[in-house]
Amino acid sequence: MTSRLGSSTMSKSPTLSAPISWVCRRQVAEVPVDPNAIATWANMVTVGRILISPILFALIPSDSYGSWVAFVMWFFLCVSDGFDGYLARRHGTTKSGAFLDPLADKVLVLGAMFTLVSRGLFPLLPVVIIAVREVAISVYRVLVGSRGISVPASQLAKVKTLSQQLAVGFALAPATVTDADWTWKVLLWFSVGLALVSGGQYAVRALRHRQFQRASGA
Repeated sequence: MTSRLGSSTMSKSPTLSAPISWVCRRQVAEVPVDPNAIATWANMVTVGRILISPILFALIPSDSYGSWVAFVMWFFLCVSDGFDGYLARRHGTTKSGAFLDPLADKVLVLGAMFTLVSRGLFPLLPVVIIAVREVAISVYRVLVGSRGISVPASQLAKVKTLSQQLAVGFALAPATVTDADWTWKVLLWFSVGLALVSGGQYAVRALRHRQFQRASGA
């Protein structure tokens, strides 16, 4: 009787331990990170995007025929932007990630755009407008952030970033994919419009915050 009970218990223990082990692993995986942490998976992906960006810039061709290598690399770098955001949402955001992620976006997008300008593929004016807007908003974020106030990106700003990524992507696409320059030109100027409008939203937000501070005697 004892041996039968013992063998029955032993045979059931692996079945019981498997769900318990899975629950433990899931709980460990979903433990939120320290907001002050630096070495996180999301930050590793973000830093990797910054380090790989110069390789992409060097691969951008000087003609209008595009490049499969540059196009595919651009695609994966843009996808990685969403991947590190997923990791941050899953495990928790950090102060370092809030700084590094928009920095990586600006390095990637503006670096690619100015490289295309230097290759004679992008016009200078829209890229300068976008760059000035990005620098102004970055300075605003730093100043406001020094007071402990977070400035999340608006939905319009996210659409603006997507349109910029698409504009660069179509410019890098080989001629076998698209031979219509108007595609990236429309997207580029569309992103300029979104940059100005979303920049205006940040300006209005800053003005209202300043008025609130004055009213409260801050």
